[in-house]
Amino acid sequence: MESAVYNPGKLDRGLIMDPRTKLALLITVTTFALGGAGGRRCGMLVPVLCMVPFLLLLTAKRFKTAIIGIVLFWGSSMLLAFANAHDLRGLIYYIILGSCGVLGRFLPCIMMGRYLMESTTVSEFTAAMKKLHVSDNFIIPLSVMFRFFPTVVDEADSISCAMKMRGINIGGRHASKIIEYRMVPLMTCCVNIGEELSAAALTRGLGGEVKRTNICRIGFHLQDYAALLLCLVPWVLLIVDVVR
Repeated sequence: MESAVYNPGKLDRGLIMDPRTKLALLITVTTFALGGAGGRRCGMLVPVLCMVPFLLLLTAKRFKTAIIGIVLFWGSSMLLAFANAHDLRGLIYYIILGSCGVLGRFLPCIMMGRYLMESTTVSEFTAAMKKLHVSDNFIIPLSVMFRFFPTVVDEADSISCAMKMRGINIGGRHASKIIEYRMVPLMTCCVNIGEELSAAALTRGLGGEVKRTNICRIGFHLQDYAALLLCLVPWVLLIVDVVR
């Protein structure tokens, strides 16, 4: 099943990093790539930050995902530069601007989030949040989310296989019934999965008053310090720009 890609125990996780470092990278990439913070001062650093998720996916041997992401990211950037260099105008320019803008800003953030999900176990994430003294009101929903997506992917694959046997797919005999027989069951499964995982989290004592133990050991290594330094640079430039 493809849902195995979300289970770090079944794949090479690549470069071992602390979950707190991954969160720092996610926040930094989202802020400066998607949010466009920093202006011209961070202009040279943004492409570097955008490439970090793809490089991390390469270390985890997610070659297909990383290569497709790199091609889409740089292809959209080059297409946008070509459109600006040739002073294109009209509807075609706005289509290029919109599509390339979405790919250039959203794709690195999505890939960074995917890497975080694929390379971090629930135990590691919980341990990291506990060390940051984060409230259980925040930890429990995110812990449920780490289980939610792989379960939904598994359910979607099962529904897809069942409906293909009945010709309910794009290009099939009953393509018009895709929404009724594929989307509606999937939405129902999402609701049920969310409720069941929330109940399972409470059953495991995540919301209890007693302090939970965790056999998972996390900590910072050389690669974590390098990644945190990379995250620190654009924030310092942003603060300097704001102060001035």
